[in-house]
Amino acid sequence: MTHLLEVKNLDIFFKNNEGKKDFHVVRHVGFNLRPGEVLGIVGESGSGKSLTALSLLGLLPYPKAYHSKKTSIKFKGEELIDNPALRHIRGGKIGFVFQEPMSSLNPLHTVEQQIAEAIMIHQNISRTKARHEVLRLLKQTGIQNPRARLKAYPHQLSGGQRQRVMIAMAIANRPDILIADEPTTALDVTVQKQIIELLLKLRHELDMSLIFISHDLHLIHRIADNVLVMHHGMIIERGNCAKIFNHPENSYTKRLISSRNILKNNTNITSDIILKAQEISVRFPLIKNFWGNVKQYLYAVNKLSFTLHKGQTLGIVGESGSGKTTLGLAVCNLISFTGKIILNGRQTDDYPNRQLRKELQIVFQDPYNSLNPRMTIRQIVGEGLEVHYPRLTTEEKSHRIETALKDVGLSPAALNKYPHEFSGGQRQRIAIARALILDPKIIVLDEPTSALDVTIQRQIINLLLRLQQQRQLSYIFISHDINAVRAVSDQIMVMKDGLIVECGPTAQILAQPKQQYTQNLIGASAFVS
Repeated sequence: MTHLLEVKNLDIFFKNNEGKKDFHVVRHVGFNLRPGEVLGIVGESGSGKSLTALSLLGLLPYPKAYHSKKTSIKFKGEELIDNPALRHIRGGKIGFVFQEPMSSLNPLHTVEQQIAEAIMIHQNISRTKARHEVLRLLKQTGIQNPRARLKAYPHQLSGGQRQRVMIAMAIANRPDILIADEPTTALDVTVQKQIIELLLKLRHELDMSLIFISHDLHLIHRIADNVLVMHHGMIIERGNCAKIFNHPENSYTKRLISSRNILKNNTNITSDIILKAQEISVRFPLIKNFWGNVKQYLYAVNKLSFTLHKGQTLGIVGESGSGKTTLGLAVCNLISFTGKIILNGRQTDDYPNRQLRKELQIVFQDPYNSLNPRMTIRQIVGEGLEVHYPRLTTEEKSHRIETALKDVGLSPAALNKYPHEFSGGQRQRIAIARALILDPKIIVLDEPTSALDVTIQRQIINLLLRLQQQRQLSYIFISHDINAVRAVSDQIMVMKDGLIVECGPTAQILAQPKQQYTQNLIGASAFVS
C-alpha cells in the first residue's frame, strides 16, 4: 500500500548561542502513515513528540532549529524539507489541531474570520460562499447554534467549543492528514470523550488519516491503529496498539501503562471533624437594572453542606462550571459567601485572617500563574514565614525552607532558581511546599494534576498520599479526573450547577453511582483512560 507520509532519519537540532554544542532534541525518527490510518505518538513532556509533529509542516522556529542532511519528510512522494510549496500543503492537504486553542486562536478575530481565512487562502471562493462553508463546518464539528457563534471571539467560548473551532479550521480544506497535538489536555472527561468521538467521526466522513499525539497511552489505546512511543527524542518502541498495550517490551512503556493504576490503601482518618460547611452559597450578579441594582443572580454554589474529618480526603468532582473551584475558594475565605464554615469547632468568621491562612492552605490549578515569576524559590516558599513567623532567625527560616523542599522531593539546589526554570511537575511540588511550610491542618487542592503527564500525575498523587500519612493532613481534592480522585479520596462529592448531585464513600460512588450525571462522568472517564 502506498504511504501518504514517509518520515526518514528525522533529526531536529536547536542552535546554542553560547558557543557550545547544539542541542540534538529529536534523533533518527522514522515512520510511515497509510491512508485511513490512525497513528498514535505517545510520550512525556520533553520526549520530542510535538516537535516531531511541528517539523512535518515546517512549523519549527527556523533557522534556530534545523535538520540533518539525512532528514527526509515526504508527502505523497513529494519532499517537504525546504519546499516552497509547503505553504499550500500546510492547512490544505495536512491540517493541524494545536494543544491549547486559546493560545493558537487569534483573540482579536471572530470565529467566522478565522475559519473563513483558512478557506479563502486555499480556495478561490467569495466571502459569502466562505460564510456558508464556515456554518457547515461549525455544524459538522458539533457547535450548537452555529450562526450565533459566527461573531463570537475565542474568550466567549468554552474550552471544548474552542477546540471544535480549531478542528473546523483544520478540516476546512478536507485534508488527507489531520495532526492532533494533545487536543484534549485539561478538558473535562465528558468533553474529552466528545472531542475524541468527533475526531474519529470526521476521520471516517472525510476519509483522512490521523496522527494523534498524547502523553496518555490509555487514551491512545482507544483510538490508534499503530503506536510510536517516544522518550528523550527517540522512538523506543513501536507496533500495533494491541501489542504495545498488552505486551510492552520497554520498561518506559510499562511505566506509562501502569501510571493510571493508583489506589488509595492506607487511611489514617479519625472521628474528629476538622471542618464543617453549612448552607454555603456563592452568587454573582447576572442582570442589573438601569440604576445598577442587581435584578438576577447566578448561584455558582447553592446551599451546600458537608463535613471533613481529620486525615480524610474529600474529592469534589464535576464538569467545568459545576461550582467546585468556587466552593474551594469559599472554604478558604477567598471569595464572599453566605453560610457557615466551622474549622476545629470555631466559625471562620471568628478567626483572625492570618491564623485562618495558616490553618487552611490552597494549591492552585496552574502553578505557573500562581508562582511569582520575579521571585526565587527561596522567596516563594519562605514568604509565608515572613508573615506568620517574623521572629525566626535567618538560619531557622532557611532550615524550614530546605526541609519543605526535601519533603516534596526537591533539592535545596533549587532555592535560588526561578519558576520558569522548572517543569510543570516541579512547579506543582514548589506550590505544595509553599502550602506545607506553615504546617496547615487542611489543604485545598484545585486540579493539582491537571495538564500534567500521567507519570508526573502519579508522582504528585503519591507525594500527596505520603504527606497525608506523615502529617495527618486533611485534603479537599478538586478535579474533573475520576482516576485522580479515585487515587486519593476517601469520600466523593459530585457537583453539577452549584448543587451536590451525589455524595458517599469513594468505592460506593464509583461502583454503584445512583445519578445519571455521575454515571456519565464515570463512563466518560473510562472511555478516555
